[in-house]
Amino acid sequence: MDKAAIRVGIGGWTYKPWRGTFYPKGLRQADELSHAAGRLGAIEINGTYYRLQKPESFAKWRDATPDGFRFTLKASRYCTNRRDLREAEESIGRFLGQGIVELGDKLGPIFWQFMPTKKFDAEEFADFLAMLPGKQDGVPLRHALEVRHESFVCPEFVALARKHNAAIVTAHSEAYPHIPDQTADFSYARLLGAREDVATGYPDAELGEWAATVRAWRDGKQPEGPDYAAPQTAVGTNRDVYLFFINGAKVRAPAAAEALIARLDAA
Repeated sequence: MDKAAIRVGIGGWTYKPWRGTFYPKGLRQADELSHAAGRLGAIEINGTYYRLQKPESFAKWRDATPDGFRFTLKASRYCTNRRDLREAEESIGRFLGQGIVELGDKLGPIFWQFMPTKKFDAEEFADFLAMLPGKQDGVPLRHALEVRHESFVCPEFVALARKHNAAIVTAHSEAYPHIPDQTADFSYARLLGAREDVATGYPDAELGEWAATVRAWRDGKQPEGPDYAAPQTAVGTNRDVYLFFINGAKVRAPAAAEALIARLDAA
């Protein structure tokens, strides 16, 4: 197994306000992915939430990025936006079978985002998680869960995620619950609070706190301070960590990611 790594990134790579700021003036749009991948550790693809992609697209993205880079994929809304998740099996199969295996070892976790109105039902979520395979056509899969209703802040949900080695997404947002419990052999965080009046999106002190947090996760530790949803179990296994700057002041996302990467590299 490769050494545990911290990969910091952004959502997508096509965004007009990044041209001339993150992307040099005159850079061809076709070269933006390569440029971003050369400076970041991962990119979260959100287009897969809205529509299926062609296998050729995944292969093209794979070939445009360096060794060690990872893509995480947002699962289709047809899988997660359901009254009863137990009816999603066909949609899950269609999503996973669209050609994501073309990414090969550049495939990071699958990111399953649930509506803010979706409440925790232990039996429903247990059945849903049981439908998520550990492999697709021989390629290992990891699964991350972003829940947005306060009913998930409970020991039962944490235990269920741990049972299935699914990471609960740690969200930094005023709108959604913060569940810092680590439940898998990897960690996944999404920071939605970037500010446009701060050049790096987040102030230095906050970036320092996140740097300390992700180092602790990588080293298999549970940082002291946060309010956990469940009693903390003994850990110690190193974890891969994925952290994305998403939404908020999106124009600042690349600068925030690069600032955090610089802090981590300097340690």
